[in-house]
This record gives sequence, structure tokens and C-alpha cells, in this order.
Amino acid sequence: MGRWISLVLLLITPLAVARPAPDQLMDAPVLRQASAYSFSSLELDSADGARHYRIWLGQPSTVSDATPVAYLLDGNAAMAALDSQSLDRLAHSVAPPVLVAVGYATPLRIERTARTFDYTPKVGSATQQRDPLTAVPSGGADVFLDLLTGTVRPLINQRLGITPQRQLLWGHSYGGLLVLHALLTRPQAFDDYAAASPSLWWNQGLITAEAHGLAQRLRGSQPRLLLMRGDQEPASPGAVSPAKEASDTAFKALLGTLHRVDGLHVRHLTFTGLGHGPMLPASLRYTLQMLSQGR
Repeated sequence: MGRWISLVLLLITPLAVARPAPDQLMDAPVLRQASAYSFSSLELDSADGARHYRIWLGQPSTVSDATPVAYLLDGNAAMAALDSQSLDRLAHSVAPPVLVAVGYATPLRIERTARTFDYTPKVGSATQQRDPLTAVPSGGADVFLDLLTGTVRPLINQRLGITPQRQLLWGHSYGGLLVLHALLTRPQAFDDYAAASPSLWWNQGLITAEAHGLAQRLRGSQPRLLLMRGDQEPASPGAVSPAKEASDTAFKALLGTLHRVDGLHVRHLTFTGLGHGPMLPASLRYTLQMLSQGR
């Protein structure tokens, strides 16, 4: 059973209820305002030169191997969802996390073409794959995860001068789809996986099928999954009404499958009154709050 999260528990900045325009510019006040976190950035390109990444590194005042590190997908939007007050609260928590917002070198809040390729799994053996919603190239999830774990993470650890003992991957929507793909195909890559509003509808529910064989892939690891959604979200982009828990078969099927996997710790949260768009900032802030409390 999911736990219902009241908006009053968020106690952070108000959440927008409208879906952002596709060409909305990134606005991240935390990069201009003083807070208890210090930010730096680095840039790199994909191996084929087609995608260009900008990564923001947010550090609390003290960092050690015991400091949790949170990798945040859709880094431009994640940075825009943060505020100085919440960062100050994080900095004074039990375990202030390092923030690694993995975004794109663009002035936009969301780089839709690049993220569609990076956050979607490959289907079958076709050389070229198109996204069922936007028709842009898709299927680069494993290439992106190789970059994230094999290139980005060593650069971050080198810059921090630590070997983190706890690392989390957070993502929303297509980012949530990627978080689940990472968990189901390479469960040792991170200690914690936080999937918000994952696109379970994508390619006829392909992600649920990836759960088969997960118990064998764990190989003694015990990852934790935080699965989040709003009760006002549709089951798919084409649906017109919110997906109520009793009728959201894809979500229930995934939960049922994952709860049967020995060694996997699953927590499911439903946010009252939130639709798809507002779930991005709400889920991010909740995830960081829980991580900073050592949970």
C-alpha cells in the first residue's frame, strides 16, 4: 500500500501547477544567491559528440567518504527546483548530501531531444529507434549510464577527493524511467534509486518486463528504491483523467513484481493533489530531505 503524502509536509516553496512550456528557459536562483552550498560546474560531450552535458556540483561545507552523493537527472530543471532556504536546511541536517545535477549545455530548462535519447532503453536489435511519443531518436539509456558511471562519477569523486559510501540516482518522468532501467539492469551501480512519476507506459510497459531476473542480478547487493507519483497523474500522456491507484495496472504490476524480489527494498509514496509536472520539484525535495536524514 502506498503512503499518502500531504502537501503540508513539504513545507518548501510553492509548486507550480501548470505544465512548463517546451522552450522554457532555465532559471536557477541558487546559482546567484548565497547559501550553505557552494556550486561549481563542468562540461563534457557524449562519445559521438551529439549531446553536450553541463554538470553542476553542489557541496556542503564538509565532505567525507560518509557524505551521501545524489545524482540528479534533468540537471537544469533540478537546479531550477532548488532554493537557498532548502539548501540551508540540508546543510544543517544529519547527513548533508553532495548534489550532482547532470544536465545539458543549453539555456533551456529541459533539453527534450537529448534527454529522450539518454533516458530511454533500447528495444530489440534495430539500428535506429524512435520515441513513440515524440518520434525523435531514442534508446541510448545504456550509453548514457556508461557515461554517468564510467566518466562523470570518477570526475566527481576526483574533484571531491572522496570515495562515497552511499550514492543515489534520482529522476522524474523519462528520468524516472531511466532510474528504473538502471536499477533493473545494473543494480550495483547505485545504493539508492529514486524514481518519480516514471513513464511506465513507454513502449507498452517495457520497463516492467526488465524486472524479470533481477534477483539473480543483485548478486548479494541490497539496493533501495523510492518510487513516487502524484495522485493526479494520468497513466500515460494520452490519458485525460488521473490514474487512481486501484486502476493503475502498470504501477501495481511493477510494485507487485519488485516486492517479490529478495534483497530489494522498495518504498512507494503517493503525493496528494499533485499532477505530473509538480511532481518534479516535490519528489526532488522529498528525496533530498530523506537522504539528508540518513534514511
